[in-house]
Amino acid sequence: MSGMKRITKACLATVGLTALVAGTPALAVDLSLMISDVDAKAGIVAEMAERYKADNPDVSIQLNLVGYNVIREQLPIQLEAGTGPDLAFVTNLGGLNPHYVDLTPYVDADAWEEAYGAVLPWYRAGMPDGIYGYHTEMTVTGPYVNLTMFEEAGVDVPAPGATWEDWAEATQAVMDATGSYAGMVMDRSGHRMAGPAMSYGAQYFDDAGNMIVDDGFRTFSQLMLDWHDSGLMPPDIWPAVSGSKYANGNEMFFNSDVPFYMSGSWNTGNVQKNVGDSFDWAVVPVPCGPSGCGIMPGGAGLVAFKSGDAEKEEASARFVAWMAEEAQAREWYARTFAIPAHAGLQAEGLDYVGAGASEAVANGLQAFTAMAAAAAEQTPQAYQLQGSPNGFVIYNATTQYLAAAMNGELTLDEAIEKIEEELATNANN
Repeated sequence: MSGMKRITKACLATVGLTALVAGTPALAVDLSLMISDVDAKAGIVAEMAERYKADNPDVSIQLNLVGYNVIREQLPIQLEAGTGPDLAFVTNLGGLNPHYVDLTPYVDADAWEEAYGAVLPWYRAGMPDGIYGYHTEMTVTGPYVNLTMFEEAGVDVPAPGATWEDWAEATQAVMDATGSYAGMVMDRSGHRMAGPAMSYGAQYFDDAGNMIVDDGFRTFSQLMLDWHDSGLMPPDIWPAVSGSKYANGNEMFFNSDVPFYMSGSWNTGNVQKNVGDSFDWAVVPVPCGPSGCGIMPGGAGLVAFKSGDAEKEEASARFVAWMAEEAQAREWYARTFAIPAHAGLQAEGLDYVGAGASEAVANGLQAFTAMAAAAAEQTPQAYQLQGSPNGFVIYNATTQYLAAAMNGELTLDEAIEKIEEELATNANN
């Protein structure tokens, strides 16, 4: 990898690819790939695509760099209108299923089941079979902590098994001692909140499989309101953004404005890049509640979309298949500091440090992996929710209406009624 040509952002506009496969004629097609570069992964895509192009020069692909909100909010509309890209890195894995090209004709299905069987159902949206995406990043939600701020404040970092209330008390003490802007920040995301809510008993589904808002959800929602009301959580993220829009707390953590940041494993490389040597940090076990220590699994996947053009669909599918092969998958997961979704690579382990990660990043990824294993036992509904095609219905409703409650526009009871209305209209019908 050290001998690869460095790809600048200006070079990302167009990258040549091909779908030449033994026994298959070359396809002269132009493809487009949508990717959010929030995690600085587009350059790696471009480098790998250059190698693919070297052997297969007949298919070209244009990388369309967009904000993450474009993928969350605009891509589904584009796909419905028939104006979407040919390929994309997506996180709404089940919700976009009607638009996916089935990769089965272009891959060894048995090998894919062995390697990626744990995550393939997330793309199927309840259907029994089909292969619809390469899971490029197995993610786990969890917290980052500014160890330097805790040390300066003379406050002990809570031990594994500490509750969210314990962490609120500790971060309030850090905030008071250091004069920091806030004590805790959480990405403005219903996905980010779901794991903590499960720690307080939120089930998200009833016995019939319908999405619900229960007492556990209400309990953690009230904690979120209390922490924003007291100033422990900042007004800049959840209350300040409109509707269901996503917002992250990266800059607040990078700038030492807050000692605790609820984010996830996808952010390890970004933290390393932006924090550098400015302070010591670590990934810590996720806080717990009476029902366990909840996280949300998830991640992103590279998918090919239906376009009505058989040649484009085949070329797109073959590129996804190539990216998911073990050699490329090993490189991708290591260089992007991602937990592999490939079972063999999970068992083998990856040399993150050799790929450029710091010891903090490597240790953080191990911590996130341990959280995922614990959650599988304690809060299995997290995996059910991640695989639901309606997951984004409750995620978006959570951010929109809880934020309205934080702003005093709704009471918590009214916010929960609004969330239930969204579920009745868009998820449970």
